[in-house]
Amino acid sequence: MLNKSNIIDKIRLPFRKEKELFSALYRVTGLYPRNIKYYKTALMHKSMRSRNEKGKPVNNERLEFLGDAVLDAVVGDIVFQHFPGKREGFLTNTRSKLVARETLGKLACEMGIDQLVMMAGDVKPHHNNFVNGNAFEALVGAIYLDRGYNACMKFMQKRILQHLINIDKVAYKEVNFKSKLLEWCQKNRVNMEFTLLRQTTEGSNSPVFECQAVIEGVKGAIGKGYTKKESQQLAAKETLRRLRREPQFIDEVFAAKGNRTKMEESPVSVAPDPEESKTDFIITCNRTEETGAEIKPTKTKSPKDNSAKAPKSNKKSAVEESIDRELDLSDITTMPKEESREDIIAAAEAKAFSAAQ
Repeated sequence: MLNKSNIIDKIRLPFRKEKELFSALYRVTGLYPRNIKYYKTALMHKSMRSRNEKGKPVNNERLEFLGDAVLDAVVGDIVFQHFPGKREGFLTNTRSKLVARETLGKLACEMGIDQLVMMAGDVKPHHNNFVNGNAFEALVGAIYLDRGYNACMKFMQKRILQHLINIDKVAYKEVNFKSKLLEWCQKNRVNMEFTLLRQTTEGSNSPVFECQAVIEGVKGAIGKGYTKKESQQLAAKETLRRLRREPQFIDEVFAAKGNRTKMEESPVSVAPDPEESKTDFIITCNRTEETGAEIKPTKTKSPKDNSAKAPKSNKKSAVEESIDRELDLSDITTMPKEESREDIIAAAEAKAFSAAQ
């Protein structure tokens, strides 16, 4: 239902120069802007490189800073009233979930704020959620300057918590920041550990633990809790926040990772090869100095190979003939030798000659 102020602003709407922007902002916030400059600045991303008459940059970073502080106060007030009797740790955790950058980015998209943000086309797509969350905070800052704290409270209660977020569901939803940090480290192949800095007592000897997340030797955030698990969760949460908001912290982590992997992969002094020894007996291929042609080693052929490949000769040497004569067994036989005609005549003559004597 429109209140008296909004009725007057709605009547004035057709006469405004930027009535489309006024209508869009009313759909988002439920309020008609009084000073449109605040809202235009809240929707101006720094990539536009806009400047005022004095040459100073005009963007939503200052309003984002203000809106972040106002959101903490407004949401803290709402959580405090909604959960009477709850401890400070529970209230802080619930507020942190409600004002988390991821939550604000999703809210901005649901409400259509992302369609109103003015930014250059070279902004990388994976930064959009970060940009939209910043714009949401800047818009809260604009509402605070234009309408005051109560208007911000109304905006969060009526437009956010009644329609878009179940505060009870958010409060009791367990978010394991330690698992999220470990998962990020595993995906990026960086080493991470939690270091117990100190253990003290508080009140009636209740133990208090302080743990610190250390990534690749780079010190992260410190968490303080009544159990080690709680302190590690808080340290992981703040370290994740630093990884998202502090580019120099990420650069330092990956620089440390680079140094570690470089040391692991750098070659050490080469050990001598046990198989390497003098190989003078191996014939190597030499090249002539003038032509560089390869000189192939002469292959020594065995006598067996020569006899197999060389043509056979029927002519025998004198030594071979002498050996053949000495070893000739052709005159040795078991059968009587047949006499020739000349032998018979010679034998007859010899017999006749011996008879005459």
